[in-house]
Amino acid sequence: MIHLTPADYTRQPWKNGKGLTTELWRLEKDGQLLVRLSRASVVEDGPFSLFPGIERNLTVLSGPGFRLTGAGLNLRCDPLVPVAFPGDVEVMASETGGRQSDDFNVMTAKSLPKPTVWIAQNDHLPAGGLLALYALGPCRANGRDLSPGDLILAEEAVTLAGDCPVVAVRLSGL
Repeated sequence: MIHLTPADYTRQPWKNGKGLTTELWRLEKDGQLLVRLSRASVVEDGPFSLFPGIERNLTVLSGPGFRLTGAGLNLRCDPLVPVAFPGDVEVMASETGGRQSDDFNVMTAKSLPKPTVWIAQNDHLPAGGLLALYALGPCRANGRDLSPGDLILAEEAVTLAGDCPVVAVRLSGL
């Protein structure tokens, strides 16, 4: 089990230059992105960056949320409800009301199976693929204390305990 904390993360500008991303973890193969987990804030209506060859999944963690629209796409991004969309379609955030929404992002190469993203709390998560668990508050994973913003990466089964949930991501095909 790998335990990452905010001290391990890096900040970088968005690809479109309109904001900043905190990259929590990434996996590449031969210089190509396979998986990236990150945090960002949507503070105003506007375009999302394009990521050809990438599937995206976004979960609003705080704030009112917003709407994502694009060709064949009309998604409401509400708190703690994961939404998936292709990275190679131009999408716009709207209905922000000028209020900040913080979100957790999962990006995976289209060559991989789509990840499963959900909110988990006080659960036993069986082994299978790679589990990424992002703590939304103090909790425990296999008896290990997690602080808000910590990330656990595990290939083994994980038992969660505590009063706060995690964003759980199951990745396969790595």
